[in-house]
Amino acid sequence: MSISTIIMLFLAGFLSSAVNAIAGGGTFLTFGAMTLAGLPPIVANATSSIVQFPGYVTSALAYAKEIRKDMREVLVLGAISLVGGLAGALILLSLSNPSFRAMVPWLLLAATAIFAAGPLLRPKASTQDTPSGPLGWAIQFVTAIYGGFFGAGMGIMMLAGLGLSKGGDYHRLNALKNVLAMVIAAVAIVVFAGGNVVAWLQAAVMIPGGALGGYAGVWLARRVPQAIIRALVVAVGLLLAVYYFVTG
Repeated sequence: MSISTIIMLFLAGFLSSAVNAIAGGGTFLTFGAMTLAGLPPIVANATSSIVQFPGYVTSALAYAKEIRKDMREVLVLGAISLVGGLAGALILLSLSNPSFRAMVPWLLLAATAIFAAGPLLRPKASTQDTPSGPLGWAIQFVTAIYGGFFGAGMGIMMLAGLGLSKGGDYHRLNALKNVLAMVIAAVAIVVFAGGNVVAWLQAAVMIPGGALGGYAGVWLARRVPQAIIRALVVAVGLLLAVYYFVTG
């Protein structure tokens, strides 16, 4: 790798974690940077899962108290997420790079639309908190398949699904979302590593940037309005979609 590529990947890791701490959407930045670095789309997607994983772990740990209160939901929805994430990752590996590349601009457009609609999809504050039933299980299974396959916008989809099927305090739903995202990413990483589609060198460059970015994101979150960060992430998503359409 050239020095310029190393700097770009490090900055992408940094900015990804920073925007995740503020508004989410960091996957757009990591996937885009690895695409510009010349990685095939399947490799870029798989490696992005690894780069995002430490952030899922730390977010879940930060919500340890809320997670312990919802341990039944964690176990049930976690098992569903594991199976769904495994299915999504295996579907990705079954595709060729040209086949997946043809899907990427459409996936990016869909993920960008979901991300842009995030404030509307965010669960409203509610005192209702019922155990998930068949509807919630089905929504989570579909979301987990998507998360194992691509992942951008997965967190927003999960929050919306949990709010619809379960309800309750936003922070408890967000805690559940974080631990389920960790499960989906973990099983996807195992599949991708076994399928030899991970660019470990690029991941090693981006992960330290992500660690610093997660810390800086807390500082930025107190100073930069979410709307500005959200607009920048939407712009990146649209530019990436246009890039894949034009170069396809």
